[in-house]
Amino acid sequence: MRLKQGQFSYLPDLTEEEIAAQVRYAIDNGWGIGVEYTDDPHPRNDYWQMWGRPRWGLDDPQDVLTEMADCREANPHHYIAIRAYSNTRQRQGIMLDFIVHRPEHEPGFRLDRRSGPAARVDYELHSYATEKPHGERYGATRS
Repeated sequence: MRLKQGQFSYLPDLTEEEIAAQVRYAIDNGWGIGVEYTDDPHPRNDYWQMWGRPRWGLDDPQDVLTEMADCREANPHHYIAIRAYSNTRQRQGIMLDFIVHRPEHEPGFRLDRRSGPAARVDYELHSYATEKPHGERYGATRS
């Protein structure tokens, strides 16, 4: 099962041309654009590593696409996303967020169920990738 996060998550992976079109859309709206990556894509993990800093005032999508390519080369076994930020209303918010790269092997998640007092049932999402140490979660070798 493929990880589903961000806009376009239920569509096939975007092509390079489609990624460039989304970056152009963000630029045309005046949003800052950042490239981020992680080896822990848990849905509650909002804090991915930043590849450089978000870029504001861009004119050409190629600047972001070059950073994305550099991040892919340096982190081939990580998830990589493009996020566009708006600073309107004196707040920064994510306006666009989509995955542009996935590791070759995606181990997936499981749902753990626990019964508690008064017939309460709690659920927790567990990523199989987190069973390995940070930095080795999506390596080329599989167990």
